Amino acid sequence: MVAIVNTLFAAAAAQLASYGSQGYSGSSGSGTHAGQRTFQLAGCAIDKFVLQLPQGQSQLAAPSSPPKFIGLAFGVQNYTCSSSNNYTSAGAVAELVDVSCVASEPWFASIQDNLYNAWTGLIPYTIQTVIDLLHIVSPPEVLAQHYFVPNPTAGQGLSPKWDFTSSGAFAGVQDAFIVAKGKGTLPAPTNATRDVAWLDVVQVQGNIASEVFRFDTVGGQPPSSCQSGHSPDISVKYVSKYSECQQC
Repeated sequence: MVAIVNTLFAAAAAQLASYGSQGYSGSSGSGTHAGQRTFQLAGCAIDKFVLQLPQGQSQLAAPSSPPKFIGLAFGVQNYTCSSSNNYTSAGAVAELVDVSCVASEPWFASIQDNLYNAWTGLIPYTIQTVIDLLHIVSPPEVLAQHYFVPNPTAGQGLSPKWDFTSSGAFAGVQDAFIVAKGKGTLPAPTNATRDVAWLDVVQVQGNIASEVFRFDTVGGQPPSSCQSGHSPDISVKYVSKYSECQQC
């Protein structure tokens, strides 16, 4: 279990290899060796962080205040085959890692690519298994869980939820979550056929934040077609960053 945790967090900080002999040790690591650079991933102030959105688009507006949290998420986007022979969203499940302490590093812009490579190529477990294992180990980097719940206002369909109640500083705080509805969406500027869209969603329930942005996405898109009645439901691995803010 510890090996899985270390692999995930080491992948999230893989760019530190560029520091050469300085090395790296995450806040959940087991110490440092001579000449190594020590740093932590979680628990740092992010009042200077500015969300960078692509220029020339109007679908998403940058928040006017700094985020409360910045999470690097890994998980799956779930899909079911519709009667129109295309995959439609059936929600998502992901674990968010607090990466506030590296948000100002120059390599933060591409940290999602390193974690995606590890998540798709090195981790042979389902996302729920990884979440369960991480909760047993309970490293301080675990920020929240992302999943979908029945739509609390429409009474049908699903709504995204970011749940902070099971770990960290907000463990046991009943209203430390946000259930949200869509405000804006932008096709991923990287590769829209591979990477899920960037999003801005706003609070419907919960008090942890009033707005959530999904950005810097990698993966998560389904195949372009399926065969209704024959193609099984699928889960597609993805990685993204999420920022949660209050009074954005």
